[in-house]
Amino acid sequence: MKNEIIKILMVDDHPMIIEGYEHTLLATKKDNQTLDIEIAADCDSAIAKIKKARGKGEPFDIYFFDISIPPSKDGVFKSGIDLAKYIRLTQPKAKVIILTMFNEIYRIHNIIKTINPEGFLIKSDLTSSELASGFQAIQNNPPFYSGTVNNIIKRSVSNPIEVDLIDHEIIYLLSIGMRTKDLESHFDITLSAIEKRKKNLKSLFGAEDGKDETLIKIAKEKGYI
Repeated sequence: MKNEIIKILMVDDHPMIIEGYEHTLLATKKDNQTLDIEIAADCDSAIAKIKKARGKGEPFDIYFFDISIPPSKDGVFKSGIDLAKYIRLTQPKAKVIILTMFNEIYRIHNIIKTINPEGFLIKSDLTSSELASGFQAIQNNPPFYSGTVNNIIKRSVSNPIEVDLIDHEIIYLLSIGMRTKDLESHFDITLSAIEKRKKNLKSLFGAEDGKDETLIKIAKEKGYI
């Protein structure tokens, strides 16, 4: 069987977590696989390694991005999500795996819509065996999502109300207590346009009394936040 060299970049600012991932993958790889693993702890070091590998004509095949990592000093890359978007634009054939402690429904929906990662793993779900099986599945039959992500997707399928990213974020921000007049600073649209979107959302979700609280309650019941 032909030997397969897989170049991997893992980006996480917790050394023990990275060491655990690395140990698991090396211990469970197939006999014909050689894993060439590099690590980075922040956006700047990750971008430097990405560009260096690409400059040598040896780009990484698989990227593991934790969401919450220190931003780049120039402010261009603020998180692992920005790094994932960069890879999607510059290296579309590479496989992206998102790792996070966050399990909020809004965040998960947003990442799937904007990144569509080959792997999406919630750290609280993750065991060594799941990481090992997920790694192999991502190579052969992506995507591979951990239990929390799969449950959220199933709830969405059973409640197929289509909302775009702006509408979804409006619901989320309202749910964490933001007032409508303060929403304008989060979007490149006018306050009147936000009010129009809210009215449409209340109609879509059947919030017949027109109250924000009712919209939020129904959206939670249907698994949107």
